[in-house]
Amino acid sequence: MLPLLVGFVAAVALGWWGYPKLVFSEKTQPIRFSHNVHVSDQGMGCDECHSFRDDGSYAGLPTTEQCAECHEEAVSEDPAEIEFVEKYVAQGKEVPWLVYQKQPDNVYFSHMAHADLDCTDCHMDMSEVDTPPVYYENKLTGYSKQTMKMWQCERCHAENGASNACYVCHK
Repeated sequence: MLPLLVGFVAAVALGWWGYPKLVFSEKTQPIRFSHNVHVSDQGMGCDECHSFRDDGSYAGLPTTEQCAECHEEAVSEDPAEIEFVEKYVAQGKEVPWLVYQKQPDNVYFSHMAHADLDCTDCHMDMSEVDTPPVYYENKLTGYSKQTMKMWQCERCHAENGASNACYVCHK
């Protein structure tokens, strides 16, 4: 009985430790970005950088051109900001950010339909984060481990009386 128990514990420990390393690769953002500086220090709201387009669709991440409205030149001695200005603003290149909440192609999500919610109802609270968290990319799907899961959407819809019909979120 003891060898069986030891084998079981070893298998669980190996699965607990090894499975995530087997399925997910760890990546870091191309440059460090401090939400804390922008939100806490400068008093900016999420929608000042993550906004809706004129047609109501969600723009997602700001473009380098939008960031350059304040950061055409570095406004601090922060090495990450200096790198951003030199590598992306001066060269007119977009930062290849890793998007934590990228949804599969068969999912339709309207930010406008959820505009009355707080951003942190669905997204990580980044307001006091100086360095973006590690991005865990699923080696099979290419999506982030941090992507919002369907059960989270379903639970919120159920709690708020919204439809959970397939066509509401899937194309």
